[in-house]
Amino acid sequence: MPLDPRHIEALLTAARTAAGLAYAPYSHIHVGAALLCDDGTIVQGANMENRSYGLTVCAERTALFRALLEGRRAFTALAIYSPDVPTLLTPCGACRQVLSEFLPPETPIVCHDPEGEPRVFTLGELYPHDSLRHLNPQAP
Repeated sequence: MPLDPRHIEALLTAARTAAGLAYAPYSHIHVGAALLCDDGTIVQGANMENRSYGLTVCAERTALFRALLEGRRAFTALAIYSPDVPTLLTPCGACRQVLSEFLPPETPIVCHDPEGEPRVFTLGELYPHDSLRHLNPQAP
């Protein structure tokens, strides 16, 4: 389902704001995410680094976990933004895996591209071989 341009702009604005709240003293890459819930609420997240990189949490997962903690379970779209990444920014593999647990493959993912207009992919395009869904099409 196509995403309304107003939703894209609102999500990117919220993701930009969230990027300003990121804790990134090691990589200096500040990332913000904005998750659109089915009721129209936008939940923000930012990356939170730790000197042990394995314990760092990405912006996308922060937004998703925050939304889940607030009792939300249905999501319409996600946007990510960073002022520090000079190329197209897409979710990392760990985020794609976690997102696939809670968002259907047709969910639009708005990715910041400093070279031009935002690019919109579906989660299924970014994570085409989701073993959870291939093994169990009834999975949530």
